[in-house]
Amino acid sequence: MESEAHFPTTSSDPDTPRAATRAINRTLHLLLSDDSDSQIQAAKEIRRLTKTSQRCRRQLSPAVSPLVSMLRLDSADSNEAALLALLNLAVKDEKNKVNIVASGALEPIIGFLQSQNSNMQEYATAALLTLSASTINKPTISAAGAIPLLVEILRYGSPQARVDAVLALYNLSTYSDNISIILEKKPIPSIVDLLKTCKKSSKTAEKCSALIESLVGFEDGRTALTSEEGGVLAVVEVLENGSLQSREHAVGALLTMCQSDRCKYREPILREGVIPGLLELTVQGTPKSQSKAQTLLRLLRDSPHPRSELQADTLENIVSNLISQIDSEEQSRKAKKMLAEMVQVSMEQSLRHLQQRAVV
Repeated sequence: MESEAHFPTTSSDPDTPRAATRAINRTLHLLLSDDSDSQIQAAKEIRRLTKTSQRCRRQLSPAVSPLVSMLRLDSADSNEAALLALLNLAVKDEKNKVNIVASGALEPIIGFLQSQNSNMQEYATAALLTLSASTINKPTISAAGAIPLLVEILRYGSPQARVDAVLALYNLSTYSDNISIILEKKPIPSIVDLLKTCKKSSKTAEKCSALIESLVGFEDGRTALTSEEGGVLAVVEVLENGSLQSREHAVGALLTMCQSDRCKYREPILREGVIPGLLELTVQGTPKSQSKAQTLLRLLRDSPHPRSELQADTLENIVSNLISQIDSEEQSRKAKKMLAEMVQVSMEQSLRHLQQRAVV
């Protein structure tokens, strides 16, 4: 996951490869001059040339080192022009991502996270989002101290910066050593707050859910989620209304919690009306979601132990047992409707399977 530059830009690429090559050579010459205005002009041109052209990103890779040097100048205009140029150079270009970090860009970029200038804070967060998409960069970014500042941005930043911060934290969380570092900074209340307000089918909701799924693998994460008002409910809402991938993360998070301590987490999960969403997932989710939903339904029933042969441990019986314990009439009605639909779909799938076998 990386940032697509969402900041105002000028016109698009030159019309022909030859014109682009001339523009690139001219721009590199300007960038290496001693005149700060020329450097700023060159950085802006690099940003323009690399907005959509992967070829230009490759050809302009020699610009990385001088642009990183501009980040260290005591000039807000130079810092901004260089940072935006580096951001576009890094998008969808693994070599440039690695080269930018290796050239020493992290120190000034992390410094901009603490800037009083909200624009620079946004640009720096977007840059870390893009750079953290590289597997090679993940441990380096963490070691440079970015995680605590990203959590602060997630708490107090602008709306766009908060979204980019949570996406960057998700990127960093895929390097396993970083998960405990993220958890130490207590990000779950802010993740839940963002999850409550974003569209449940959005990429933001997907990455929030994925990050929560990773964090609840630790007891501190599970405690933080259940302690946060509306925390479990926010995950249940994603399970009901999210994208297929988001729903997979949401059911995975709830299953991890219930498997870790069924007695402790069963009631908080049931209380938020999870049954209808789980029933729907058993027939309409991804293969992983279906399996996880069925396992979670078994864990949520009144008794975790197998039934007698007279009461077969079928999904329908498990769900019927759960429905009988639901206090809310509306939730019970929805669950019964979903159970009927689930049984109907199951029958149709079995019939199709029999028909296919008959043809064979």
